[in-house]
Amino acid sequence: MSEEILINFTPIETRVAVIENGMPQEIYVERAERRGIVGNIYKGKVVRVLPGMQAAFVDIGLERAAFIHVDELQHPDDDSAGVPGKAQLAINRLLREGQSLTVQVTKDPLGTKGARLTTNLSIPSRYLVYMPGNEHIGISQRIEDNEERERLRKAVEEVVAGMEDQSTKVGGFILRTVSEGVSELELKQDILFLCRLWESIARKIEKFGAPTCIYEDLPLNMRALRDMAHGGIERIRVDSRETFQRSQQFAEALVPEISNILEYYPGERPIFDLYNIEEEIQKALGRKVELKSGGYLIFDQTEAMTTVDINTGAYVGHRNLEETIFKTNLEAATAIGRQLRLRNLGGIIIIDFIDMLDEDHQRQVLRTLERVLEKDHVKCKLTGVSELGLVEMTRKRTRESLEHILCEPCGHCQGRGSVKTSETVCYEIFREILRQHRAYDTDSYLVLASDRVVAMLLDEASDHVAELEAFIAKTIRFQVEPMYGPEQYDVVLR
Repeated sequence: MSEEILINFTPIETRVAVIENGMPQEIYVERAERRGIVGNIYKGKVVRVLPGMQAAFVDIGLERAAFIHVDELQHPDDDSAGVPGKAQLAINRLLREGQSLTVQVTKDPLGTKGARLTTNLSIPSRYLVYMPGNEHIGISQRIEDNEERERLRKAVEEVVAGMEDQSTKVGGFILRTVSEGVSELELKQDILFLCRLWESIARKIEKFGAPTCIYEDLPLNMRALRDMAHGGIERIRVDSRETFQRSQQFAEALVPEISNILEYYPGERPIFDLYNIEEEIQKALGRKVELKSGGYLIFDQTEAMTTVDINTGAYVGHRNLEETIFKTNLEAATAIGRQLRLRNLGGIIIIDFIDMLDEDHQRQVLRTLERVLEKDHVKCKLTGVSELGLVEMTRKRTRESLEHILCEPCGHCQGRGSVKTSETVCYEIFREILRQHRAYDTDSYLVLASDRVVAMLLDEASDHVAELEAFIAKTIRFQVEPMYGPEQYDVVLR
């Protein structure tokens, strides 16, 4: 499987695409005026403690106060802190209003919700994640070789033990997937780098008051080099010479093994046009996804969950109905895995596959979906088929979806996804005229509305208009307002 990363940089926006076998699988967008804050460390101030919810709101300098649950509080006297399902100290014993608190953002503000916080700080580097308030050494589950896991664990333990012999309290580490096969020297360099970085952060925590941003994670183009580049990536192409030069310097200092696959793309053709990424972005913003067979998927995203509906569409198959349904569901399972990554959909996801009578077909479709989700670097949890024939899954959500980054609710339908028919608006206008007639004495009425509504009033609904004029004994005139949406209208007294 060939993989590459494309980085499209402008001063106002950075976009990164992950390409697998010529097809975009993931798209990341970061705008200079609205950068994501996941991973940032803040010195915040507790503004409200909620004992009933075992949570608190913390001012970290954003428009909305951020939220922290007692599970995310690290407390030296409570060994169960940060371990879900264990007994916790009451939140009002741990926090008080006005208290300063060092926190890290685990989820960006999403919709109407503020950012989610934790006091269990972690700082990532190329091979490791450093946890200054912890002593645990963990290893990515994606490193499956037991001998390699043991080698990595011993290597980190030896470095940590050597530093602690010098009366330096170090902390805990998690070895990332890309650390597989890395030498002990490279791991030691990473550990020393992280410890020096933490010392700098700790000094700022002591120095500055709340609310203050103490540490910002890297910008998107640098995070792509640190987090997305792995042994399977064939090349990383950057379309900005200045960004390419900074990327080279960053790679040489932190991830030297990718320096030889980093390329500057000078082509006149936009880099995202190489794999029709712009077209894929437009498709990912739509509800409907066409399948090659003729079937299609419908994605509906709400604040609480996302639903995916599968339909056979124009696909009629060659044998029988069950075979047609099975093949459509198999193709849909593969497409859904890709769309979840492309759209960055998170939270609860409900998939309504077409009903299959054959249990073996059900198992094969589920297994196909599982295999596709295994490629996803975001944590996913898949359940079996429910009593209603639905597949339920969760996908960890840390940042906003592609739709929420690039779109806003429609001003005409207020985010409903549909607008009233012209006929419905006409009847609303009739009722409004009757309401005005009973309340005010006027000679005539002028109706301002969109061209479609006015056309219906003058044509299909003209008989009703005539009846209304006769009933109120007033003249009604109509005028098209080009700036009005399909549901907008005004009734003016003349």
